Amino acid sequence: MTGRDEFRQTTVGMRRLLLIASILVLLVGISLLFLPRRTDIYFAWTVNPPITAAFLGSAYWSSFLLEILGSRRKLWARARIAVPAVLLFTALTLVATLIHLDKFHFGAQFEFITQTGTWVWLFIYASVPIAMTILLIRQQRVPGGDPPRRLSISRGMRMILFLQALLLLGLGIALFIAPVQTGELIWPWKLSALTGRAIGAWLIGIGTAAAHMTYENDWWRVEIGALAYWVFGALELVTLARFATDRYPDGQPVLDWNDPRPWIYMLFLFSVVAVGLKGWIAARKGSHITGLAEASEPE
Repeated sequence: MTGRDEFRQTTVGMRRLLLIASILVLLVGISLLFLPRRTDIYFAWTVNPPITAAFLGSAYWSSFLLEILGSRRKLWARARIAVPAVLLFTALTLVATLIHLDKFHFGAQFEFITQTGTWVWLFIYASVPIAMTILLIRQQRVPGGDPPRRLSISRGMRMILFLQALLLLGLGIALFIAPVQTGELIWPWKLSALTGRAIGAWLIGIGTAAAHMTYENDWWRVEIGALAYWVFGALELVTLARFATDRYPDGQPVLDWNDPRPWIYMLFLFSVVAVGLKGWIAARKGSHITGLAEASEPE
């Protein structure tokens, strides 16, 4: 296959769904990032400690980039990095929601804006996985193939990405299955069963994206994934610095810097930033290589 028309295109339905999803995660991230201490009013459930709310908000905003840019990619080979991760995350978040439905802000005791946001949350996570699954099946039936790989990821970088994916997926699965126990052993601050599963769902989604980038083995194809990856790491580092000296109501520090776990967590985030940033820069530079630009779809 040599002509652009022979490459599989992203369906209009998939692009629209990614666009809608990007707007939703952007809005959710605003309340979590800027009002992390008021989730009792401005979120679907009360998130404590506030660093957890900011962690979730940072993940939502990095996902916004993945989804909004995915909605603009006409070539399926350059858009699909957004889909498996988003699909898995939304499905797992629905499961976590149903398991902990009693923790959500349903009922007359909550303000109208709080109840409305909670019902919207449930509707979104009940509908998006179904819609995305249907659209993904239709997407796979679109004729055409993939353009050839153009910016192969080095063996060393693929190995790092693979190891990061294993860590993210392993920890995410452990948190989702046994959130409190895993949190006490590994996570740098305290987690409840619900927040542990919420974070676990994100780690599984991000780990899926990292594994997907390893599989694609082409920075040009996964450019938006690399961008979202380093932005996720950067925002989580900002969150770590923002709440570095935060304390629980009883006066205990949220992050114990005498414990190795916050330091290990921080170093891992730096590695995520480094890998994602290198990949994104490589993809941007590669877009100007002679013979590559004409193969890229119009944005």
